[in-house]
Amino acid sequence: MRVPRFKSWPITIRVPLLVALLMVGISTVLSQRILARLSETQSEHLKSLTGAYLDGLSTSVVPNVLREDVWEIFDSLDRAKQRYAGLNVLYSIVAKADGTILAASNPRTFRTQGTVPEELVSRLRDRDLYLDETSKRAFSRRKLVYQNLDIGSIYAEIDISGLMAERNEVLLTLIATNGGLTLVFALFGYVAVRRMVRPIEVLNDQVERLRGGDYRPISDDRLGHPDSEFGRLFRRFNVMAGSLREKEALAARLAEEEKLASLGRLTSGIAHEINNPLGGLLNAVDTLRKHGAEPDTRESALDLLQRGLQDIRDVVRSALVTYKGSSHPERLSRRDLDDLKYLVKQDISRRRLSLDWRNEIADIIPIHGGAVRQATLNLLLNACAASPLGGTVSFAARLGDGMLVISVADQGAGLPDAIRQAYEKDEPERSLKGDDRGLGVWMVKRLVAGIGGRIAVETAAGRGTLIRLDIPLRSERGMGNVA
Repeated sequence: MRVPRFKSWPITIRVPLLVALLMVGISTVLSQRILARLSETQSEHLKSLTGAYLDGLSTSVVPNVLREDVWEIFDSLDRAKQRYAGLNVLYSIVAKADGTILAASNPRTFRTQGTVPEELVSRLRDRDLYLDETSKRAFSRRKLVYQNLDIGSIYAEIDISGLMAERNEVLLTLIATNGGLTLVFALFGYVAVRRMVRPIEVLNDQVERLRGGDYRPISDDRLGHPDSEFGRLFRRFNVMAGSLREKEALAARLAEEEKLASLGRLTSGIAHEINNPLGGLLNAVDTLRKHGAEPDTRESALDLLQRGLQDIRDVVRSALVTYKGSSHPERLSRRDLDDLKYLVKQDISRRRLSLDWRNEIADIIPIHGGAVRQATLNLLLNACAASPLGGTVSFAARLGDGMLVISVADQGAGLPDAIRQAYEKDEPERSLKGDDRGLGVWMVKRLVAGIGGRIAVETAAGRGTLIRLDIPLRSERGMGNVA
């Protein structure tokens, strides 16, 4: 199951959660600081006690170490252990400078004339006190010096489980206290924020309706006092909703006007493409009536009838698919684009233009076919109008990086600034009806924007114009919003 992103959570959850996280963060920092300070205090206290123990012991054993009087050293160790019983010394070792053990409080483990364990020596090689919190042990060393000569060392292992228990008790107390405070503040934050965001929930509901095309204003019983912050905000929202309602109605009228203007221009071309074969078809019918008995004449006339009817069928089908829509409006095939050649054929023939057609779409692709066809057809018609007699209109379609890229180029004098700016604007206000090359600019922009695409224009005076459409595949943005 997909977990929603934090930003999509309700603010009544996010704010208390942030308060709780902030409290946890602060309490963690404070707890670490308290525990660090406690650890420092315990270490200093342990160091002081250990220092006193070793100082007293070293004073009593130095003469015995010089004489290597083992029994006196044993006696000193026993007396020191009794005197510092609260320190909980596990064992003490008195060794010569070369590491040979003279005596130890635990002689069975550390025998006389044995060697101090290397592990103990390595722990205290560069320090006099080492704490091992894992084993709850402390290790200490004191060098024995006589007249500036190193004559040996005292090693001691101390049980610090009591200190660790005290530290754990403090940690549990901090966790319980901070957890309780965090819960209290989180609940308080939830209640407070819940009351504060009620007007925001009202506004959120209205915005969701607005996205769905419902431009109803906020009801009077929810507006609140006109001088309050949300009261003023709600009234401004109602004004905006009214403006959007008017703009949507105007946009629908403009879209219809643009479609009718483009369709009207295309109709004359379609009529011409249908009338041309009709004359030949009628002549073929007369020929069949007069000379239908002759096999060669009959075959030639039937072939002419078939080719003429196929041309008429292709033109009519292409026009129907473009303006009525196909059975799969969210798909586009190679043939859907190739059909557009029939709809611009009359303009191509009338102006004696060449059509450079490169369609690299091999399969059906998931994209809004109707919107793509309408936008492309408008660009082709504009390119035909802009190109000089005998010029070339170029069309290219390809796939790349999850995009459908369509390019339409002409060899005209370049796109006028007004039309170029209309293509580049995020929302052109109207179509440029005074110039054939500007026919349908507003509609092309609306169609491409409705399927999440972008328009790029390259133009220069005397060098023609190239318009490129970059349209993402499987676009989920408002398939129903295209005109």
